[in-house]
Amino acid sequence: MPEKILIVEDEPTLQDTLAYNLQRAGYEVRLTGNGLEGLELAASFQPNLIVLDVMLPGLDGFEFCRRLRQHSTVPIIMLTARSDEVDRVVGLEVGADDYLTKPFSMRELLARVKAQLRRAEMFREELRKAQGDASPETVLRFGDLEIDESRHEARLGGEPLALKPQEYRLLNFFARHPRQMLSRERILEEVWGWNFIGDSRTVDVHVRWLRQRIEPDPSKPQRIITVRGEGYRFEG
Repeated sequence: MPEKILIVEDEPTLQDTLAYNLQRAGYEVRLTGNGLEGLELAASFQPNLIVLDVMLPGLDGFEFCRRLRQHSTVPIIMLTARSDEVDRVVGLEVGADDYLTKPFSMRELLARVKAQLRRAEMFREELRKAQGDASPETVLRFGDLEIDESRHEARLGGEPLALKPQEYRLLNFFARHPRQMLSRERILEEVWGWNFIGDSRTVDVHVRWLRQRIEPDPSKPQRIITVRGEGYRFEG
């Protein structure tokens, strides 16, 4: 079965161009130009990936992400007509996995689509292997924080944390390298893969998300420490 992609974009010409190129690449595509309709389609169509514009009628891309992330981890590539770094950071903070600034080439979009779908499939495969593994549980413990590698699950105070796949991978990587200074470049290579298309800002955003989940006071982190000008250190 072809992988399914939902396009939420209100510019007719770009909408048609995206649909044509993605269908030509072998994907099943659904289209809408409205944010609220996009949320409904995401529930009924169950896409493997969403290409999402920021400026939309009904519901903008940022709010779309916020609502969708309450119950879904489907990869999202956000499109923005603005080159302002703030918009890109906000997009990542509310749940987008990647972003493209208009204008962009279809070749680059297709490369990013493939990368996100491949990453999602790798996580599903890791989870399947973990669930089918009869070996003893491996649980990394740091006080009330536990990373259960056999279940691909993290718990805080005994309660499961609702982590996106990439958030779990990042936390697991930190837990495997406690008290080591880890550069952003190494984190990108080890957690996202050497062929990741993006920059180190992605690491900063995901660290911010993790801190919101595992730190008593995210503004004064005690577990994930910033090493100024270098990267991060996990104190557990």
